[in-house]
This record gives sequence, structure tokens and C-alpha cells, in this order.
Amino acid sequence: MRIRDLLAAESIELNGSATDKKDVLNKMVDLMAKSGKINNIETYRAGVFAREEEGTTGIGEGIAIPHCKSDAVNAPGLAAMVVKGGVEFASLDGAPVHILFLIAAPNTKDNVHLDVLSKLSVLLMDENFTKNLMEAKSVDEFLAVIDEAENEKDAKEEQPVETPKGVQILAVTGCPTGIAHTYMAAEALEKKAAELGYTIKVETRGSSGAKNVVTDEEIANAVGIIVAADTKVPMDRFDGKKVIECKVADGINKAEQLINRVMSGDAPVYHATDAKRETKEEKSSGGIGHMTYTHLMSGVSHMLPFVIGGGIMTAMAFLIDTILGYGATGGSAFGSCTPLSAFFKYCGGLAMGLMVPVLAGYIAYSIADRPGLAVGFTGGLLASSGNALVKGYQWADGTTGFQKFVADFAFQGIDGGSTVSGFLGGILAGFLAGFIILFLKKAFSKLPASLDGIKPTLIYPLLGILIISILMCFIFNPLIGLINTGLSNMLTGIANAGFITVLGLILGAMMAIDMGGPINKAAYVFGNGMLITAAKLMENGAQISDPAVQACYIAMACIMVGGMVPPIGIALACWFFPKKFTVAERNSKVSNLVMGASFITEGAIPFAASDPLHVIPCTLVGAGVAGFLSALFGCTLMAPHGGIFVFATVGNPLMYIVSWAVGSVITALLLGVIKKDVQQ
Repeated sequence: MRIRDLLAAESIELNGSATDKKDVLNKMVDLMAKSGKINNIETYRAGVFAREEEGTTGIGEGIAIPHCKSDAVNAPGLAAMVVKGGVEFASLDGAPVHILFLIAAPNTKDNVHLDVLSKLSVLLMDENFTKNLMEAKSVDEFLAVIDEAENEKDAKEEQPVETPKGVQILAVTGCPTGIAHTYMAAEALEKKAAELGYTIKVETRGSSGAKNVVTDEEIANAVGIIVAADTKVPMDRFDGKKVIECKVADGINKAEQLINRVMSGDAPVYHATDAKRETKEEKSSGGIGHMTYTHLMSGVSHMLPFVIGGGIMTAMAFLIDTILGYGATGGSAFGSCTPLSAFFKYCGGLAMGLMVPVLAGYIAYSIADRPGLAVGFTGGLLASSGNALVKGYQWADGTTGFQKFVADFAFQGIDGGSTVSGFLGGILAGFLAGFIILFLKKAFSKLPASLDGIKPTLIYPLLGILIISILMCFIFNPLIGLINTGLSNMLTGIANAGFITVLGLILGAMMAIDMGGPINKAAYVFGNGMLITAAKLMENGAQISDPAVQACYIAMACIMVGGMVPPIGIALACWFFPKKFTVAERNSKVSNLVMGASFITEGAIPFAASDPLHVIPCTLVGAGVAGFLSALFGCTLMAPHGGIFVFATVGNPLMYIVSWAVGSVITALLLGVIKKDVQQ
């Protein structure tokens, strides 16, 4: 069987175009259907998308090989498309895709076609081959290029090839479906080893079984072993050897780096009896910075669904009230003026309220495993809910000693209120909780083995929760209280001095620093206070057009536009600078648009948490500019929340939208310049 037998002329498109990955995959499935080899198009389509969820099939260098093995396939087939303008595909190297081959494999025991598909995968590693495919002027010419390349490869394979004696490097490659990536990784490793002057033998573990299997003698004599696989590989045979374990994609894209690591001896020794520990050590390599990032991203990835789900439900509450006519009259109750909107706001608020505890809990879990969860969740709850210790409490005997210390020293100015430290406090609480558990594990490691059962159920949670509570309540949250008081006094002083544009700049920037944390909340509470001040002024006879009243509404407008910029700016950056963001981050851009338009700044938190040193300065500048322009244009706002759903209450709405757009674009451009490309 040859590639030509699988690739029907009617399933080739040389002038393809697509708007995004979803669009191009749908078009590829439709092309495949023209060959008549699919008995259930939608089942096959679902299988193609399901495979893509496991990991991108965009292998880099402008090539993608989506595939699906399914009962919906009657006979093996190929479809091909050339997209000369390129299409964003979330490829491993972040580059657009120009050539796509879609594979349809039947779910049968007869796997003769897999050899053909593996041959195509290997051919696509040749730059000249892909260049000739791109330049083909007709379908016949396209097929002729494939035939010529296949003939050359078959001729080479017919020549007897002996495995080099004294093989220096061994490798094993495998992917979940065993169709394309398995053989591409093998080809990349073999080519790079030859270029570097080393000998290598690669065992491929594809759908048709293991081929070129390494022997015990070769394992014993090898300098090191590379296991580039996303599927289970028999590892006991490598006991005592230096082994690098990595994704199959690394075998394709990081072949030189992997080979150099093996030859330099930079690989951990694999022990079959302690496989989990060795794997964990390998993944944790990269120093403290990499470990910190790994723990942080554990919290962020678990937090993201709460932010998106709760945020969109909250936005729906404001939308319902706007549709029913409460946008300009709802006041502080806006978002819960009807039973339906109140339901959405309440449930969405509860979900969003969990995001900081979940962030802290799973940071701690990443550091200290399951015992860290309870301590991390508690620290996160204290960060998001704050302290509520009331002044003046008296003991039964009438003394107030310790309580007086709490009220007058540790909790100055907090009279039964709360001091939240937000998502930054949650990050701190998560790391504290994890290291508290590690400390407790070490401290109680000498206890008798008979007490091992009570450590994770009694000792760790009790002492851990106690310690994190003391640290958050008596040190970190009180410090935030002092910061909040100082910020409020500063804002009031600026407002009283009449520097309204300066105030707009500061308020906008404050909304984008910690996105729901103390600085953000200080600005928002100040804005709500200004609305109350405006209401009192009008109760005492002032007109809405009076400068003092207008200043109050201008301040609130600056706050809301500043809070709407970060999610929108980040969403735009995901579109225009995809290399700066992970696949998961790019997939959240639509939800960020919804949350940004709804004045839910928290949509930007996962991005800020994963890369604070690059993201926060960009959001701060963009939001500050938006707040400054809003004040400069004299835009006003009489509602405390709602985003676009309360634009009916905005004064000078056109320039308000301009301010919002300018700030968002600035944030996106700064992210494109400042943020580093990510490793997918």
C-alpha cells in the first residue's frame, strides 16, 4: 500500500483558508468525507476534536497532522489542505500552520496502513518535501511530489541497514494513537544524532506494535536512554541506567537538546523500584524558579473554572436587570433586582468567592500533597474573607487585655470590618501552607510508626490550620488593613484637592494591580463612598450638574473603566500575540471578553498569577491611561457595577468607550512587547 492509495484527489485542497483551528479542522473533516471512507461523519468529527484535546497535532514548522482512529472509518484515508496564508493552530512552536494532513484510521486489527501513515509523517520532516507540496500548482502535481518522495524513501529502505555496533544512545518513542508523532520523534532523533556524529537506535511503539526493539545488550552498553512518549513504556529494563523521560513532542522539537543532555551525562539514574520518585525529580528540575512556577500554576489551573463560571453567571445577573429596565434605577441592588437575577448573582458570587481558597489550596497541594489542601484552603479563605474581630470585646471578668492588644495594635482601625488580602494574599497563603506541612512532616518524622495513621488526619490539619490562621490573622491581613487605610486617606486628599485627572489615573491603575485584592478593593470602596457622598449632596439641595456631584460620578467612572481594561487587553493580546500565552490561556480569551465587558476584573487573575512581573505592569499602565482619559473627558457613572450593562447611566458614553478601547489596546501592545514567549 502506498500513500497515493490513501489520498483521494477529491480530498485535496490546495487553496484552503480558515479563520481558526476549529474552522480548519471542520473543513478537513468535510474533505475527508468526500472520499467516501467515513460511515458517520459527526462521530468521526467528534473523534478528531477529542484527539486534539489530548494535545495539539500541530507539530511545528507549519505542519499539522490531526488524526482519529474510529469505528466511524470504513477504510484508511488521508485528506490534505494547503493554507498559504497560514492558520493559528496552537502548534508546539506557536507558528501558524500551512500544510495539514488529516488521517482516518479504522478501528481494526489490520494495521497495514499504519506503515504508510508513519512513512508520510517522516517525509513531512523534510523541508524540501513540504516546500514542494506548498508550491504545487495542481492536485496532480501535489500527488506527483508525494510519489517521488515515497519512491526515494522506499529505495533507501530496501538497502540493508545494520544497527551500528556499540550504540551510544537508545531512545523509545510513542504517542497515544501511535500513528504520527511516534515516528516523527524517531526520525527527528535519528537525524539530529547523525548530524552531531553520534549513533542512536530508536524503538518505536506505534499502533502496529513495538518495532526496532532495543536489546538487553544494547541497554547495558548505552550511554543513556531517551524515553519520548505520551503512552506507557516498559521501563523496568532500564533500571540503573541514565534515563531522560519527556513528552513525545520534545522528541520532535528538542531532539538536539535531549541528545546533548544524554551525552553530557545530565540525566537522572532510573530505578524501577522508585519510578515515581525519579520521574518527579526529573519534572522538578530547573531550580527554585521553575518549582515555584509549577506550584503556582497548579493553583491557577484549578482556580480558572471558578473565575470563568462564576464571573459569567454574575454578568448574566446584570444583563437580566438591564433588560428588565433596572440599569439606571437599581442603585446598589443592581444585579439582584429580580428573583432570577438575584439567583444568578448569588450563585455566581459564591463560585467566584471560592477562587482564592482554591488557588491557595492547590498551591499547597502541589508542594505538600494532600495534607496541604486543608491548610491551604483555610489560608485562602482568610485571605479572601479577611478578619472580622470586633473591638471592645470583654472577657467574663471584665478585662480586655489580649483583646485590647488585638484591637489597638494588630487591627488598628478595623471596627468589626474585614481586611482582605485578595489573590496576592491567597498566593502567599498557599506557599505558606505548603511549607508549613513540609515542616510538620519533618518535625514529626521521628514518631513511632504506629502513629503514622493520625498524622494526616489529626496532627497536620490541626497544627497546620492553627499556624496559618495565626500568620494570616495577626501578621499579613493586618498589614493589608494599614495599607487600605493609607490608600483611602490618599485618595480622599487627592479628590478634595480637585486633581480629578490625577485621581482618574490613580484609580484606574489601582483597579489593575491586584484584581480584586486590597488595592483594587480600596479603589472600589472609595468609588462607592463617592456615590454615597453624591447622594447626600443632592439630598441637601445640590444639583446633579454641580461640580462636587460630578466629581463623585467621574471617580466611579474611572474605577469601572480601569477594572474593565485588564481582561479585555489580555484577550486582545491572546489574539494578536498567541506565542506569549499557553494553549489554555488562549482558549479563555472569549470568556475574558465577557468578564471584561461585565466589569469583572478577576478574569485577568490567572494571567497575572502565572506571570506577575510582566502582566501586572501592562494592565496597570493600560487601566491607568483609561482612567485618566475617562476623567479628562468628564465621563460620569451613577451605578456601582455592571460594565456595559449600565452604560445607560454613563455620561459622555462615546468617549467612555474610547477611553476603554485605548486602555485595552495599550495593555495588549505592552503584553506583546514585554511578555516572553511561552513554552507550550
